[in-house]
Amino acid sequence: MIQEKYRECIQACLACMNACNYCYVSSLKEYDLAMLRECIRLDRECAEICSFVAEALSRSTPFAKELCELCAKACDACAEECGKHEHHHCKQCEQSCRRCAEICRGMITAA
Repeated sequence: MIQEKYRECIQACLACMNACNYCYVSSLKEYDLAMLRECIRLDRECAEICSFVAEALSRSTPFAKELCELCAKACDACAEECGKHEHHHCKQCEQSCRRCAEICRGMITAA
């Protein structure tokens, strides 16, 4: 039953993880890798954090508030970096990160 209150956040984290992983792989195929270096790095960090937070929330972690705060920060950083690029995969990742950060912030106040 506890997982039910985390459902939206878990789904947002998993969607963000997928968007970050897709952006990461797609960025590696782009011609100018140097320009995307920070984007690639933050995609990987954000994907890993989102994955961990989704898993932890599914176990009803007692650290939900702290983990959601970290996730929101990672998503903000990734969204900011992806927003600097015009690639379609970066724009999709930016949107997913912003949504996840917003939902995680809602969890911080609710937890």
